[in-house]
Amino acid sequence: MPPADQTPARVQLFTRTGCHLCDDARDLVRRVCAEVGATWSEVDVDAPAPDGGSIREEYGELVPVVEVDGVRQGYWQIDEGRVRAALAERARRS
Repeated sequence: MPPADQTPARVQLFTRTGCHLCDDARDLVRRVCAEVGATWSEVDVDAPAPDGGSIREEYGELVPVVEVDGVRQGYWQIDEGRVRAALAERARRS
């Protein structure tokens, strides 16, 4: 297994259906991750969690939320510069 700092940056986008800010955030995350070669995934906060719980309580009022390596980088209006800076910081540590 490679050292943790050499694994691909993990970007998670927390969204919900029908959220126009989520649509904008998805476009931003998709574009930025494609440009820097980072992987990303999307999580629907209204869907049941694999453990049977719900993440709606934690993220429901904040969507969209973007996390890079488990650290929240923004919510509602996602700042592209902040996401890029978080991904660049990961690259510098590698």
